[in-house]
Amino acid sequence: MNEKLAELKRRLLEIDDLNAATAVLNWDQTTYMPPGGAAARGRQLATLSQLAHEKFIDPEVGRLLEELRPYAESLPYDSDDASLIRVTQRQYDKSTKVPSALLGAFYEHSAAAYQAWTAARPANDFTAVQPYLEKTLDFSRQVANCFPGYDHIADPLIDFSDEGMKAETVRALFAELRAQLVPIVQAIVDQPVADNSCLLQTYPEADQLAFGQKVIRAYGFDFQRGRQDKTHHPFMTKFALGDIRITTRVKPNDLSEALFSTLHEAGHAMYEMGIKKDLDGTPLANGTSSGVHESQSRLWENLVGRSRPFWEHYYPELQAAFPDQLNGVSLDTFYRAINRVERSLIRTDADEVTYNLHVMIRFDLELALLEGSLAVKDLPDAWQARYQSDLGLQAPDNRDGVLQDVHWYGGFIGGAFQGYTLGNIMSAAFFDQARQAQPAVLDEMRQGEFATLHGWLKENIYQHGSKFTANELIERVTGGPLSIDPYIRYLRTKFGELYALA
Repeated sequence: MNEKLAELKRRLLEIDDLNAATAVLNWDQTTYMPPGGAAARGRQLATLSQLAHEKFIDPEVGRLLEELRPYAESLPYDSDDASLIRVTQRQYDKSTKVPSALLGAFYEHSAAAYQAWTAARPANDFTAVQPYLEKTLDFSRQVANCFPGYDHIADPLIDFSDEGMKAETVRALFAELRAQLVPIVQAIVDQPVADNSCLLQTYPEADQLAFGQKVIRAYGFDFQRGRQDKTHHPFMTKFALGDIRITTRVKPNDLSEALFSTLHEAGHAMYEMGIKKDLDGTPLANGTSSGVHESQSRLWENLVGRSRPFWEHYYPELQAAFPDQLNGVSLDTFYRAINRVERSLIRTDADEVTYNLHVMIRFDLELALLEGSLAVKDLPDAWQARYQSDLGLQAPDNRDGVLQDVHWYGGFIGGAFQGYTLGNIMSAAFFDQARQAQPAVLDEMRQGEFATLHGWLKENIYQHGSKFTANELIERVTGGPLSIDPYIRYLRTKFGELYALA
């Protein structure tokens, strides 16, 4: 068994190396690559992705897994070896259903679609990406149809990102959350909007980046194993547990853009940095789902980075970094500004209370596209109609409408967005547990110290990588199934105090 396990790990490491090389090329395309490299980059990504997939679905991998099953069943469920065999088997079963040629063709198309989007969005030209999006939709349906027997065509795509979740499950959860959120939103937006003019002054780019990096260094982001660069749409990527990259974008007239995207992406990175090193190079060396991953980015961005205790420490330092802009601005004014609630057009700029309404719109549009009840050519109008009905707003153009998110232009249609709201729900549940276990967390935040919180998260979530499904992890950490109650309680407490809600 030891020899078979060693052989399985050798094969998985080779596959991981190919996937890491693909990630490097993806990162380069979204940061430094000149536009002229797009066609070749698409071919390169397709070649590497297809090679990795073919190696993973090799029948020899299946034979090794089958022979190792009795060994896995003889071990504790949460042991590294049992978890590796169990998780790899699940991934193998899924991967063998999707032809390598189909994946290779999709990745080549996806690289071209992304490059088209980077030009189409600033040009406000949906027609330029419409044919790419139609082809992406076709690819998404083809991949979903590799898994016959689904209840909804989106189910296999959702399962890729959030294993165990289905369209019906997410719809029900979103309906429950929406019923709680809409009255809170209404109660707040009926009041005068908080003044955020202090954020909308001229803030030099280098100083913005320096302050954000100072904060995430205190969080626990390890710059010996990570770095930050600029991109069109911020993201985190990992090449190995010792090489994790984050990106941000900077607006010289909006302090919040780079700062909070930096805190957000650092949360993703710290999750990966906290995975036990023994798992590196295996399928276990990843976050367990998009929802759990998002719970960590939202926890560090919002529950920590937009909290009053955090700014009781950091606001004097921010004022010292930007004296001309902030010296006459009180902490109360600044705190209200960064937690301003209003109906808005841009998801990534949305406040904590309205953010999930943006996600729900996208999730519903994805389902409609996959079902065939919405055509790609009609997507801009459908987008505008939903923003009008849900948020009472109309985007002035497609740039701030259907073109604003990269996801459909750089990946599948389906399974891309539900993780954001699942992550918000989980973030409050996990933070609740951390505070119960370590009551000093808030007092330490007031001192600019985060080691206790970070340590608790590493011990209970990060170190495990993807050994457990999201549902298993939630049960282990919270003692029960996923519930919206901690999240709604958090929103009502925080924004009830900010806006004097009954």
